[in-house]
Amino acid sequence: MVKVKEQDIATLSLGLQQGKFTSAELTTAYLERMAFFSTPPFNVNAVVLVNPDALAEAEMLDGERQHGHVRGPLHGIPILVKDNIDVAGLPTTAGALALTNNVATQDAQLVQKLREAGAIILGKTNLSEFAHFKSDIEPSGFSVVGGQTINAIFPDLTPSGSSSGSGVAASLSLAAITIGTETNGSILAPAQANSVVGLKPTVGAWPVVGILPLAHSQDAPGPIGRTVADVATVWQALGGATTASVSDVTVLQPDETDVLAQHVVNQMMANLTSFTFKRYDAVLPPSDEADEYQRLLF
Repeated sequence: MVKVKEQDIATLSLGLQQGKFTSAELTTAYLERMAFFSTPPFNVNAVVLVNPDALAEAEMLDGERQHGHVRGPLHGIPILVKDNIDVAGLPTTAGALALTNNVATQDAQLVQKLREAGAIILGKTNLSEFAHFKSDIEPSGFSVVGGQTINAIFPDLTPSGSSSGSGVAASLSLAAITIGTETNGSILAPAQANSVVGLKPTVGAWPVVGILPLAHSQDAPGPIGRTVADVATVWQALGGATTASVSDVTVLQPDETDVLAQHVVNQMMANLTSFTFKRYDAVLPPSDEADEYQRLLF
C-alpha cells in the first residue's frame, strides 16, 4: 500500500518518477483512505462524490509517463475539487437537492487546466450549501446532499466554510491537494479551522467559467493543501504568479504605534532583497459590510 498520509506533492512526484509506485496505485490508496473516513466512527462527510473514472485517468497518465511524457509536477497527482466546480459527467450540486441532476457537460476551465497539468480528478468535496449563502442560520459545512462536514482536528468545532470539505480533505490527506472557492473567507477560514494552508488568489487570476457563482466581483477558486510548498506548486503549475515574475511590491505603512506590524514589515523588506518596495501611507477606506451584503443578495 502506498503511504499517502501527510505526504507532500514533491515526495509523491519523486516516488512516481523513481517507479516506487504508479499513479493508479497512488489513486487507489487515496480512494481507500477516503472510504475509511467516510464510514463509522468517522463519517467526516468531506467527500460527496467519487469520480468513477479516476483509476482510468491514472492509468492513462501512467502510460504517458512510461513513454517519457511527463506534463509537470502534478502529473499523476490525485486532487479533489469543491462541488460547485464543473467536472464533465459529474453533477455540480453546490450541496442543493434541486441540483442533484445538474450533470456538467464539460469541465470548468480550471478543471481543464488541472487535467492539462496532469492532475487526476478524484471527486467532489462537500461545502456549505450554496456557498454558505442560503440562510442566516445555515451551519458551516452542512449541505442537504453531503450532510454535515466534521472538523478534521476537533470534531466538536466548526469545519468552517464554505469550502469545508476541501479543508477537511486536505487536513486528513484524502487527496494530495484540494480546490476550494472563496467569495468572503471560504478558502481561508476552512484552511485555518482544519490546520492547513489555503490561498485565495486575486480575483481573475484563475478562471471561474464553469463554477457556480455567488458574486462574480469577489469569487475566486484556489488551492488548499497541507503545506505552503504544495499550495505554491499547484499555483505555479496552473500559471499563477511566481517570485520571478514580480519585482515591485507595495506594502501598507503600519501605524507608528503598532510596533509589531512595523517589525514584520521591516523584516520582510530586509529579507526579500530581490524586490523593490514602495510604502503605501494612505489610510485604507473603511469596510462597508452593508454594501457587500447587498451585492451578494443581488
